[in-house]
Amino acid sequence: MDYLKNKAAPIREDRLAACGAYGGSCCDLSGQSKKGGCLFNTKRTFSQTQGCQLSLSLGMVASMRDSVVVVHSPVGCGANMLQMAGINKVFQQLRSASARGLRWINTNLDQVDVIQGGEKKLRQAVLKAEQEFRPEAIIVMNACVPALIGDDIDSILDDLQTQVNARIVPIHCEGFKTRIQATAYDAVYHGILRNLVGEDKARDKRVLPEDPLEEAKRQARISRTVNLLNVGSMSRVDEVELIRILNALDLEVRVLPCFSHPDDFTYSYEAALNVSICATHDDYFVEHFQSKYGIPYVMRTIPIGITNTNKWIRDIAAYFGIEEQAERFIDAENRELNQALEPYRRQLQGKKVFVTGGEIRIMTTAELLYNLGMEVVGLRGYHFDKYGEALLDDFLQDVPGVDDKVFNIGAGQLFEQANLLRRIQPDLYVGHLGGNGSASKQGFSIFPLFGQSNDYLGYQGVFEVATRVARIMRNSSFNRNLGGNTKLPYRESWYSEDPFRYIDHSALEEHEAEVVANG
Repeated sequence: MDYLKNKAAPIREDRLAACGAYGGSCCDLSGQSKKGGCLFNTKRTFSQTQGCQLSLSLGMVASMRDSVVVVHSPVGCGANMLQMAGINKVFQQLRSASARGLRWINTNLDQVDVIQGGEKKLRQAVLKAEQEFRPEAIIVMNACVPALIGDDIDSILDDLQTQVNARIVPIHCEGFKTRIQATAYDAVYHGILRNLVGEDKARDKRVLPEDPLEEAKRQARISRTVNLLNVGSMSRVDEVELIRILNALDLEVRVLPCFSHPDDFTYSYEAALNVSICATHDDYFVEHFQSKYGIPYVMRTIPIGITNTNKWIRDIAAYFGIEEQAERFIDAENRELNQALEPYRRQLQGKKVFVTGGEIRIMTTAELLYNLGMEVVGLRGYHFDKYGEALLDDFLQDVPGVDDKVFNIGAGQLFEQANLLRRIQPDLYVGHLGGNGSASKQGFSIFPLFGQSNDYLGYQGVFEVATRVARIMRNSSFNRNLGGNTKLPYRESWYSEDPFRYIDHSALEEHEAEVVANG
């Protein structure tokens, strides 16, 4: 289906039947996810909190160079940008000499605007962005309030496009529409694909080489070019490592969409292959490119850990027919890396680890830690869909002994996590910042699942993770002391209850009963 005909991307519950609530074992999840969409119907009778897709969308677009972000919302939603202001320019400079830092305008909707509409303020904000900054693109983020009161931002922006030079990119990322925060990736890609990609979106008519030899060279370059997709989920050092790997295969690399310039998208379809690091992030983009421009993609796994980095490279090499060259590279890298990892494997052998985060990243990170000698005792994913299902089957083969280990699905449900951690008692907790704070207050050593200044991907990422985890595990006294002197806001009786008591699995049970009844 061509979703780009619509003004906004569909939510993931509708497009991928994504599941946001589950509690069971890895093996059970693998089996139940294959039962005709019944997993999608699980729900919670109580939910503690959840993420908002607006904040995730802002994280993607805020890094775009020579652009201004207009957040059409009350001031509280726009305040999400404050957490990005300090580091944005630094990371832009690491990737390009043209860095202007973070520029945004908030329409600051108030109670009067909720009654009378916020369209006037939106017009004023877009015109101010044009007059004040003269950007290449104005990215308009539509939040919950204007969507609820019915502001027709697309009609307004179509009219404003005739009055400004900047390309206007509307992003529909209203948080109330979905419980699956990853819909934010689709929302941003939808806006980029509709408004920045394609020769008809070019600011100036390009001139192709008249010399046949020069045109042949251009086509040869395109035939060896890959789009490496980064939605903010890999650091600059991660990018450097993956570019190093791809360059070693004699491939040219274009990194999109984060930290890109609006012009970088215009001819982004002039590539031989789209290379994703995570299906959760990129499936919307790569599948559109394949259907419209005929560009294939690689999206099976994320290159975290030796096993999955090897798979990632082999998938890319298979497309270009350079398998022998890739195998020589893989053998050399694996041999050197395994030798360097030996002292860390001895130190980490048998240590128990619990991993939480995005469905794809947690399984590949867990495989990395297993390869370092650690025991994977549990996983928590923010959501689960068909891409997680495919990777889970590989995970169960790559990491023996995890079939009966717990797999919990649910973003923001820290009360479930607290219960699970009390039961499992891991030596190390791996997760994002919000969950890390809660786990540390229970006395567990913590390791960030991602950091903008750290290396996680490729072979260099394996070594960096090993050294950092080993350093953390050598001294856990801080977290033990913190756990002994703080208390989470849950009664002791909660820890003795089933951690999944608020997850309704009745749809799965009804489906299983129906299967049994029908023989």
